[in-house]
Amino acid sequence: MSAVPRRERVLQNTVEVVTEAELTALLEGGGKPRAYIGLEPSGFLHLGTGPIVAEKVKDLVEAGFDMTVLLADWHAYINDKFGGDWEAIRRCATYFVEAYGALGVPDSVRFVSGSDLVQEEGYWRNVLRVAKASTLARIRRALDIMGRKEEEADLDASKLFYPAMQVADIHTLDLDLAYGGMDQRHGHMLYREVAPKLGWKQVVALHTPLLTGLQGGGRMDSWDSKMSKSRPETSIFIHDTPETIAKKVDRAYGPPREVQGNPLLEFYRYLLFPRSAPLTVEREDRHGGDVTYEAYSALEADYRKGDLHPKDLKAAAARHLTQLLEPARSYFDRHPEGMRKVQELVGA
Repeated sequence: MSAVPRRERVLQNTVEVVTEAELTALLEGGGKPRAYIGLEPSGFLHLGTGPIVAEKVKDLVEAGFDMTVLLADWHAYINDKFGGDWEAIRRCATYFVEAYGALGVPDSVRFVSGSDLVQEEGYWRNVLRVAKASTLARIRRALDIMGRKEEEADLDASKLFYPAMQVADIHTLDLDLAYGGMDQRHGHMLYREVAPKLGWKQVVALHTPLLTGLQGGGRMDSWDSKMSKSRPETSIFIHDTPETIAKKVDRAYGPPREVQGNPLLEFYRYLLFPRSAPLTVEREDRHGGDVTYEAYSALEADYRKGDLHPKDLKAAAARHLTQLLEPARSYFDRHPEGMRKVQELVGA
């Protein structure tokens, strides 16, 4: 067990917990609380869906949680991933299990498929109970958990099942904490709203940031600016070679002194410093020589002041990200079959 206090371990690198008081009570309540994250098998993992998730899953395990990863194949089908091809979705789910193992997710973490969950007795009854306890307007507002706009349900009514199914998933798994990115907030809040109406226990909702894509310029809770596997040019994938990472980072948004919407600074804040501090930025002597940072705040301060040049930040970021992804890249070099199947699916 890590020396980091349990509560600090759970909260590090998160942007929201609902509520802190409930989390404190949960951690002080004894026993082994249950937590999960639900993921649509839908393509290659990148920095936002790979290391960010893997590290928080490990945090929760270190903090004493019984952790489940739900491979949400039914949700992926509703969301038209791989054109609704069930076999492709299942092949991608197998890749997810491999990929998270390569990223260091402990063997104690359970991977459960949505197909298994929907066969649980009473599952569909609970989906309907959630729907009956919610208004149509509320369900439509939750559609952003799919990356969809409300009006898309006008063309495909199956989209309206998705939020109610996510709520039923949380109840069926008998969870104490629901974890996800900020894109999952509306689904978790929907559960918290309907649980008292249905006599279900309340859950803590824990959210990590959506990493800004390499194009930059957005907010961490914005679908438009987030790193996305459907826009490969915005993403660094967990299998990318050092050369590919260097090229992508070199093209990334990163104006001098600009902190807001700067993806490189987000990588340092949420991925690199929590794992590998202190970190060194190598520079030529005529530019001040190498500088080592103990904490992210110092690096950001230097960048904001103009004491750290974007070129030097990018070179260091490429090197540090290459080191971060080495275990996953090495794994798929040795076991390429799972990744090759996903390459066939996405046409990469």
